[in-house]
Amino acid sequence: MFESLLIDEQRQVLEALHQLEEISRKILYVVSEDNRLFGTLTDGDVRRWILRGGDLDGVVGDVCNRAPYAAKAGDDVGTIKSAMHTLKITSVPVLDEEGHIIDMYFWETLFQEDQSAKQPEALDLPVVVMAGGKGSRLAPFTSVLPKPLIPIGEKTAIQVILDSFVKCGVDEFYLSVNYKSKLIQAYFEELDPSYRLNYIYEDEPLGTGGGLHTLAGKFKGDLMVTNCDVIIKADYHTMVEHHRKESNDITMVVSMRPYDIPYGICDIVDNGQLCAMREKPHYNFMVNTGLYVLRSSVLEMIPKNKFYDITELIEDVKSRGGRVGVYPISAKAWSDTGEWQQYCDTMAQLRLA
Repeated sequence: MFESLLIDEQRQVLEALHQLEEISRKILYVVSEDNRLFGTLTDGDVRRWILRGGDLDGVVGDVCNRAPYAAKAGDDVGTIKSAMHTLKITSVPVLDEEGHIIDMYFWETLFQEDQSAKQPEALDLPVVVMAGGKGSRLAPFTSVLPKPLIPIGEKTAIQVILDSFVKCGVDEFYLSVNYKSKLIQAYFEELDPSYRLNYIYEDEPLGTGGGLHTLAGKFKGDLMVTNCDVIIKADYHTMVEHHRKESNDITMVVSMRPYDIPYGICDIVDNGQLCAMREKPHYNFMVNTGLYVLRSSVLEMIPKNKFYDITELIEDVKSRGGRVGVYPISAKAWSDTGEWQQYCDTMAQLRLA
């Protein structure tokens, strides 16, 4: 059934972003009030809307592609397959004479003999996990275990993170470790994973970026850097493609977080007179998730054996005229398991799954 791919043109962009992340096809078919095809919406459309300053409370009809490819009942299947190849699309709606969607063609049913053609290439870049922190926000758990080994369901946090990259074909990892590093190394010796695992040992804590100096000049191209408590449910391939297309030196993955203030907000002028009042305002913020795509050349800018956060690297890159971009994902796609309430929420979701 294709009903999960449909969304009304008057729905909010934020709702569409959530729906896109719940489905595997990464495309929604926008329908009008009378259920006629109005357009298509992809996560790329939403991302471009956000980066242009578009409001997440805006309506889908203002964001979508209003001239999508569609087939009509009775159209030649060969022609439809050719169009899917040319346009690089994985689904095609079938319309009746009034423009209502009555059926859907999917790539896997039309190209059963050529499934390999749609398999993404392995993500051929290294991933660095910053795993040296004490995890004080999760005390007293982290008085016993290092933060990367905190359980998430049947696995540890760091295993969940690494497995998500392994599914994309990544097989080279670097762990920057300090606090209780021997426990982390012993865990992976027992686990004996199939991927390549290297350690960056910090004799003293070097912040969220200082340990990366060790990798300067070690490889060319791009790498991904993540905190050890960040669980992201998004397409890593698309992140890297966006990073390269924008010619960014650093791309920060950000989460769209809505905040409602349950009070009236007062604006005043210099003499203390009320200028304006906003009752229970709603805001949408882009929040740093702790996941980045980096051009490897920027590692040369990191000082040796100095406490240095990755946010300092971002500022240094910007000050030298480099490009620092953002890649937005929804709040549902990011879990910060290093924060107690979000850790509890993540565990509750696992129990309900």
